Amino acid sequence: MIASTTPAQSFAPSNKDRILNAASELLLEDGPKGLSVRAIASRAGLSTIGIYSHFKGKQGILDSLYIQAFNRLHGAMRASLEIADPKQAVLDSAKGYLGLAQEHSGEYRLIFGGIGPGYEPGLEARLAGRRAFEGLLAVVAKLLPKNASEDRQQKVALRIWAMVHGFVSLNQHTVRNLVDLSDIEGQILDAVSAIIDDIIDQHV
Repeated sequence: MIASTTPAQSFAPSNKDRILNAASELLLEDGPKGLSVRAIASRAGLSTIGIYSHFKGKQGILDSLYIQAFNRLHGAMRASLEIADPKQAVLDSAKGYLGLAQEHSGEYRLIFGGIGPGYEPGLEARLAGRRAFEGLLAVVAKLLPKNASEDRQQKVALRIWAMVHGFVSLNQHTVRNLVDLSDIEGQILDAVSAIIDDIIDQHV
C-alpha cells in the first residue's frame, strides 16, 4: 500500500501584507513622490477603498511600515541577546542590522529619514523605534560592567549604531561607486570589532 502524502500548504499574502509590500516597493523605486494611495492600490491589485479599509490612508501605511521595520530590528536584537559571548552577541546584532538594510531597503530608508520631509511617525511607531533601541542597549550591556550607568550604555550603543549605519548609508549612496564596499559585512564587523575591543580594554 502506498502511503498518501499531503502537499504542503501555501498561503497567499493577506490584503494587508500586499498593501505593505506594494508600499515598500514603491518607496524604494520612486521615493516619496511615488507613494500615493492610488499607486499603492494599483501595485497591490486592490481598490483604493480596500486601502482605506485596512489603513487610515498614507499615514497609516507609513506608520505600519515603520513599526514593521523596527519590529524586525528588535527581533534581531533579541536573537543576539541569546548569544552567551558578549562580543559575538554585538557582532551578530550588527549583522542583523545590515540584513534588515539589505533585505528591506525601502523600510530601512523610511525609518532613518530616507522618505524626506512631510512624514512624522505616530506614537505607536515611535514606541516601536524605542523598543528596538532598548534591545540594542541590552546587547551592549553584555560588554559592560554590571554597574555601568544607562548613560554609558547609551553612548556605547550609539557609537556602534552610528558606525554600522554609516557603512549602510554609504552603500546606499552614489559614493559607493567611489569606494570598495564589496565586502561590506566584513568591513562592518571589523570596524565594530575594533570598537568592542576598545570598550573591553577600558574595563580590564
